[in-house]
Formats: sequence, structure tokens, C-alpha cells
Amino acid sequence: MGVLDYILAGIMEALTGNPALVLGPIVLSWPVLLVALGFLTGVLIGATPGLSGPFAMALALPILISIFGFTPDALLPVLGFLVGIMKGATVGGAVPAILFNTPGTPDAFMTTLDGYPMAKKGQGGKALRVAHFASVSGDTFSDIVLFVCAPFLAISIEAFLGLPEKAALMILSLSFVAVVVGNDTWKGIMAACFGLLAASIATGTDSYPRLSMGSDVLAAGLPTIAVVIGVLVVGEIFTSFEDMWTSAREKRPEPAAADPGDSTLTMAKRRRLLPFIGTSMTIGTVIGALPGIGTTLAAALGYTAGRKMHKGATRFGEGAPEGIAATEAANSAVSGANLIPALSLGIPGNVAAVFIILAADTIGGFNPGPSVFRSTADEVNPELVVAFALFTLMVAANLMNWITGAWFMRLLGGLIRIPKQVLLPIVLLLTITSVYVQSAKMSDVYVLLFFGAAGYLMRRTGVPILPFVIAYILTDPLETTIRAAFEASGSDPWFLFGGVIAPAFLACAAAIVLGAGWLRGTPAPVPAPAPASEKETTID
Repeated sequence: MGVLDYILAGIMEALTGNPALVLGPIVLSWPVLLVALGFLTGVLIGATPGLSGPFAMALALPILISIFGFTPDALLPVLGFLVGIMKGATVGGAVPAILFNTPGTPDAFMTTLDGYPMAKKGQGGKALRVAHFASVSGDTFSDIVLFVCAPFLAISIEAFLGLPEKAALMILSLSFVAVVVGNDTWKGIMAACFGLLAASIATGTDSYPRLSMGSDVLAAGLPTIAVVIGVLVVGEIFTSFEDMWTSAREKRPEPAAADPGDSTLTMAKRRRLLPFIGTSMTIGTVIGALPGIGTTLAAALGYTAGRKMHKGATRFGEGAPEGIAATEAANSAVSGANLIPALSLGIPGNVAAVFIILAADTIGGFNPGPSVFRSTADEVNPELVVAFALFTLMVAANLMNWITGAWFMRLLGGLIRIPKQVLLPIVLLLTITSVYVQSAKMSDVYVLLFFGAAGYLMRRTGVPILPFVIAYILTDPLETTIRAAFEASGSDPWFLFGGVIAPAFLACAAAIVLGAGWLRGTPAPVPAPAPASEKETTID
């Protein structure tokens, strides 16, 4: 099969391979249906402060697996729903930031700088349209880069890197994530080591389980989904509970009505935004291709670049639409680019990519890495068909975003009024239920709560979460690669230092640790949210 044959096979697999509804010549497949449902869920989650796309992906993954099972037909519907959430939450996150000066994520703080002043002028609808246009433009551009670069990078890796080089590359990626994420190098390294330790329980090729302490539950290994969801979701819920209990409870007045004002976004206004969107989405794509950096830095750099370009009468920070466009294009462009190392190397670049890899590993039939994009004339590579089907689902999510995203954003402005004391217990109950339903074992719930407590302690002590999660996911492929390289070298203890490429990767890892301060840079100042009495606006 040629490349074109694989592309057509992937498109057909995504659109017709698993039909949910057939009406004559019209076929609605489960993957496409789940993309649409995931997108709507993502917009809803993104518009709710305290929740995020990865949060919803963590909640949905075990439920989806329990519904669709572990058959090959389950893979694309599950991946489609996760992709839909990822796309929708990126767009929906601008709603509370613009309308109520309540950013749900750190990168959304930059959106409030110009979005909330526009909303106070009665231009909330226009600000949301600008945010949607910039966000979906950056996301689409990033996906195009993913489609082009991921296969090229994977083929290059497969052609030029052997087992020692691949092991050294994973060590380099772990070092980069551990150093760049957070404000303390050693805490990042400690988090990564904790992830390696947790993943080493009852794993490996030895017949005797490691670190199980005689427990039959630990002898089978820790349930990956329970560990990851515990640290990411339950730990955040516990932290939010404490913040809610210890903070003074303010009585917020009802939002007052404001003059709707100008809420149109003409083609001429869109064209004036294009230079800012183009610059920021390029910055976001480059940042996103580097694992672990995330959207906050991309939003700050995009906003800074846009401010330097801006020559209009309304300055940045006073309600300039260009400020919203620069920020949203940058942070949205990160999402697709973060899948470049995930699909081509098997190395997750952010939390959303973690759940894409988890779904693929749990269901089977698709192993992200260089072998996915291997194409031979004498046999069919089913993983390459799945890869192009996944790309098709991402295009479908983007099309839905272009067509309906702005309408749903304007529809969901009232969600930010949901009290946390109502929302958080519901989310915690759903999280516990989803993990139990997936395995029907109370031991998984205990693991979930244990790592939820660990995630809470990590947050309170300033230990970053992402290095732990990525290290936990990478432990098994890293160990497998190291063992295979060691055996292939004839048990040479210095097998990682042979050749040129592997030592160069290891030297880069050491340089990253030593140059941590320069890599992390000075964090951009984050504006504080306005007092509750100032949070007044309307939505058209």
C-alpha cells in the first residue's frame, strides 16, 4: 500500500468503519458521533471554572473503556471522544475569562487582560467571537503541522536511531520535562523519580514481582488509570476543597446588565487580526512541540509578541481585540503540536497527550511511536491506518469547531455561577465511580485515593505533577528499550555511551539539568483577578 492508500483507508475507517446509524447511503460512524459529543462536552467543561480538558478526559476514559470494551472497534470511538474534549475545552476556556474575569487555567489569565475590559464595555459577544476565531485558527494550523511533521519525525527516528539512542532520547525527554515544569529543578527531578518508582512496582521481565511487599494487589502492578487520575484529578479536588474551606466566603452580587454595544466581527476586522494570529500560532506550535512546557508560556510569549506588533488606538490591556487573538491563537496552537512527540515517539508532551496514549495502550491495536508510520509494500500496517483515521477525526473536530464553536461559547456564559461546593463533590463522586466501573475492584479505588492524597501533597509542597505522570507513562517503554539494548550489545555495561548520538542525547540531558535556570526563564507576571464586585458583564 502506498501513502495515498493508507490515507484513504484511514478516512474510510473513521467515517464508515464502525457505523452507529445507517440511512441508505448516509453512514454516521461511532467515531464521528463520539467526536461531536466530546466536543460539546469539552466546551461545557472548558466554560466551567475549576474544570479543564484533561480533567474531563481523565473522567471519561475509564467510563468509555467500560462501555466500548477492549476490542479493536473501541479504539477510534474512544480516541474520537478524547480528541473532541481536547478541542472543545480549549475553546470553552475563554468564556469565564472574558465574561467574568474568572480564568480557569493559568494561560487564560492573559485572555482576561483584554477580554474582560471589552466585556465591561458591552462587547462580550465580540470578544468571544475574536477568541473563537483565533483559537480555532491556531488549532487548525497546529494540526496541519502535526499531520506533516509527526510521520516525518517518526520515519527519521526509525531510520537513524537504534535501541541505545531511543533509550537516551527518552532520558533526555524526561530530563527536559522535569527541569522546565515548575519552579524548582530538584523538585521536578524528584517528581520524575517518584513516577519511575511507582511504575516499577510489579513490572519488568522478572518472574518475581518487585516492590510488592507481599501484597497480591501490588504484585499485579498498580492500575495505570487509577494512578494517573488520582494524581491529576483527585489531588486537584482535594486542593480545591482545602482552598474553599480556608478562604473567606464572599457574597457575589448578581451581574448587572450592560449595554450590548458592538458585538459584530466583520471580515475586515478578521483580516486585521490575521497578523497577530499568524505570529502567535507559530509561537504556540513551536512551544507545543517541546514536551512539558505547556500553554502558559505560549500564551505569555504570544501576548508579548502581539503587544510589540500592535499600533492601534486601544492599547493592550485596555480592551484590544488583538490581545485576545494573540493569546488564544498561541495557547490553542499548543494542543495539536503536543501530539507530535506523542504519536511519533510515544513520549507524551502534555496531560491531554497522556490520555491519548493511555487509551491506546489500554485498548490495544495502536502503539504510539516510530513503528506507527512504517510503510512497506508487501504487508499492511494497521497502526498507520489508525493514525490517519485519528487525523481524520481531528479534522472533523476542527470542522465542528469552525461551524458551531462560537455559538456554544455564547450559550454557556452562565456556567461559571455553579458553586464549587456543589460542583466538586459531584466531580469527586463521578471520578471514583468511573474508576470502579472500569475495573469493578475496590482496590483500584484505594489506589485512586492514595495517589489523590499524594497529588494533594505534591501541590502543597510545590512538586510539579506533570513530570510524575510522564515518567510513570514512560517507565515501561524505557525499561523495555534499555533491556533490549543491553542484550543486543552483548551485556556491555557502557552500551549507552557507544556511537555518537546516544552520548550526545545524554550530554544534552546533563546540560538541561545544569542550565535549568536559563531554560525556565523568568515567569511572566500573572495578573490577579478583579474583585467580585467588579465582575459585571453580559453576553449577547
